[in-house]
Amino acid sequence: MGTVPNRHHERIWHSVVNLLLRIAVVVWIFIVCSCPAGAAERPPNIVLIYADDVGYGDLSCYGATKIQTPHLDRLAAAGLRFTDGHSAAATCTPSRYALLTGQYAWRKKGTGVLPGDANLIIEPSRMTLPRMLKQAGYATGVVGKWHLGLGSGPIDWNAEIRPGPLELGFDSSFIIPATGDRVPCVYVKDHRVDGLKADDPIEVNYQARIGDEPTGRDQPELLKMKLSHGHDNTIVNGISRIGWMRGGRAARWIDEDMADVITRQATQFIDEHRAGPFFLYFATHDAHVPRAPHARFRGASGCGVRGDVIQELDWCVGQLLAKLDDLDLAGNTLVIFTSDNGPVVDDGYADGAVEDLAGHQPAGPLRGTKYSPYEGGTRVPWLARWPGRIERGTSEALVCQVDFLASLAAMCGQKLPDDAGPDSENVLPALLGDSRQGREVLIEQAGGRLAIRQGPWKYIPPGGAKAAQQARPSAKAGELYNLADDLGETRNLAAQQPQRVSELREALAKIRAER
Repeated sequence: MGTVPNRHHERIWHSVVNLLLRIAVVVWIFIVCSCPAGAAERPPNIVLIYADDVGYGDLSCYGATKIQTPHLDRLAAAGLRFTDGHSAAATCTPSRYALLTGQYAWRKKGTGVLPGDANLIIEPSRMTLPRMLKQAGYATGVVGKWHLGLGSGPIDWNAEIRPGPLELGFDSSFIIPATGDRVPCVYVKDHRVDGLKADDPIEVNYQARIGDEPTGRDQPELLKMKLSHGHDNTIVNGISRIGWMRGGRAARWIDEDMADVITRQATQFIDEHRAGPFFLYFATHDAHVPRAPHARFRGASGCGVRGDVIQELDWCVGQLLAKLDDLDLAGNTLVIFTSDNGPVVDDGYADGAVEDLAGHQPAGPLRGTKYSPYEGGTRVPWLARWPGRIERGTSEALVCQVDFLASLAAMCGQKLPDDAGPDSENVLPALLGDSRQGREVLIEQAGGRLAIRQGPWKYIPPGGAKAAQQARPSAKAGELYNLADDLGETRNLAAQQPQRVSELREALAKIRAER
């Protein structure tokens, strides 16, 4: 005969279980509420990789077949690939100015392509992208090509050089002062030339020859890279440059090691700031001239030295992605890759880039290149990855690098001053893939020429009196293209649509007059 359950004991047991469950819920609530505010929404680290002279058709994820870019392809496959992403200008200095300030460079005099001894063209008091992120709690660093000037008067390369990146909101900097084809051929770390010896001071001049070092003009037989035009001043590392310099021999870079040097600095920054959040602006030198890839990349591509340095660039990207993976940071890091302008093949050195293209099309299906008002001048590769936040895919949203300031401020919950980033628009929903709608209107700069984009329509005004005289009759009123069905800008519709030309001309004039 079985035992009869004791109902009194049963009730006590249920009461104990219920009490324990209530205690567990209270403890869980206490733990959640004790977490620091915003811990569940920690801002992402930001790595902005800014390539140089890399065109819309230069990456295999954008259709290149002669050049293979597996690391960039992996970035694209895990994130969002933009097909209508733009630099603000078709040359480097104005694009970099717009990216950091949120203002079109054509609004400010003196923002054209700078010599290597130019002064800083961004006012230290101005709100910049790194300053905004620093105020949001980010550690900020810049590594690589700068080309926005340094100092505020004649530069003494043997003393502290300021103002510079640190005065614009970066906590640390390791930069190429201008470009690889301009003197001085040294790195600047924070405020000083890196590796400079006191008994071998540097002197730089862009007006007249100084010193007795050989030049490409006088002794071309010493060159390991011949010239096509210009670039015939002081020879450094067997390559002649724009401008003259003497001294600083211990501090001079070796072009073939440049990608390794700046990539090592970039990964070191990530290491040092792994606790985050951090912002790294990594501005590569590739694929700018002089193209001098490390020996392990020479001959690696199927289209000459220009293809080789793009594959070297891809390796640099791979090193940064690997570092993020090794530190378990990839899941909370927004990585953006883009370029400062479209591609150029012959840019002053006879390096075989033209002859060795082998059918490769650096601008892909686009018309124009670097320096050009056509789409190939500013429509560039643009990739964004943030695992778990950005869904994989392709976006046709119209976006521009001038929008980084407003968009990343919105992401970080930062309110910009009223006078900050006058041309920067908050396109964060497009950047994160939440919307396929970006800008309504974009101004594209090519030197002193401006073009306007509005949706699929693009209008390029005549290029001044002399250009108008030399233009075909159909182009004297300017050029109008519908990019939705003529991406290559082959059919000028200005004569057929004078009303739309008038509307876009007026819109461009209004924007030019603003701010």
